[in-house]
Amino acid sequence: MTAHPPTKFPHIVVHAPALDGSRRVTEGDVTLGIASHLDDVVEILRMADLDRIEVEESDLIEWQGGGPDDWPGLSEHPES
Repeated sequence: MTAHPPTKFPHIVVHAPALDGSRRVTEGDVTLGIASHLDDVVEILRMADLDRIEVEESDLIEWQGGGPDDWPGLSEHPES
């Protein structure tokens, strides 16, 4: 009987917000994109063919510096 290799699940990291509130999204050492809102994270994962991941609830996503509702750049900079 032949053993099957374990299925590799991606480890996605949404990094802590930058000064402008944007958050880098990575898979391992690869930057997938820069998000300014939760919808951007969804789109970045879709473009990386990872759109089957539930962004707000998945254990495959590590949220650093705040969760999916933390986008300080959106509320700290009032519109001119």
